[in-house]
Amino acid sequence: MTTTTRLSELTGDYVLDTAHTRIGFVARHTMATRVRGQFDDFEGSAHLDGDDPSKSSARLTIQAKSLQTRNERRDEQLRDTFLGMDDHPAITFTSTKVKQVDETTFEVTGDLTIRGVTKPVTVDFQLTGAEHGPGGDVRVGFKGSVTINRNDWGVNWNAATAVLVSPKVALEFDVAAVRQS
Repeated sequence: MTTTTRLSELTGDYVLDTAHTRIGFVARHTMATRVRGQFDDFEGSAHLDGDDPSKSSARLTIQAKSLQTRNERRDEQLRDTFLGMDDHPAITFTSTKVKQVDETTFEVTGDLTIRGVTKPVTVDFQLTGAEHGPGGDVRVGFKGSVTINRNDWGVNWNAATAVLVSPKVALEFDVAAVRQS
């Protein structure tokens, strides 16, 4: 495999390599411990324009039922009560703007929809690698994160939850994508 060094070499349409991508979250519980989890069922695509990153775009769809924290009881409560997966089975993100900050850092702004509520968020992404695979395909890696206030999307259960679980949730993205064209 050879490493790609110029951003212009990355131009094209990509799909997420779901086997090598992690979409996770971290939330404080009782203000002392952190609960870490991830989503296991998602799909996404991106158009990367290496010559003009502002013309790039991304889309992500996450299935709420795929939430995992390694505690089945908590997972069911988060899926049903917090995310309302029966009425809102998908969490989506669609980019509206991409800004290049430096050689490998990008701000991706877009619409995040959770529980049927859509709000703008900006995710900071770092290009972590790019390479040509043995079959000639181009693979890219990005790492990103954003902290949201879950209450902005109505992700709450009751008054006790508002006190026991921090409203701030860190969303973490470790992305691998393969160029399709």
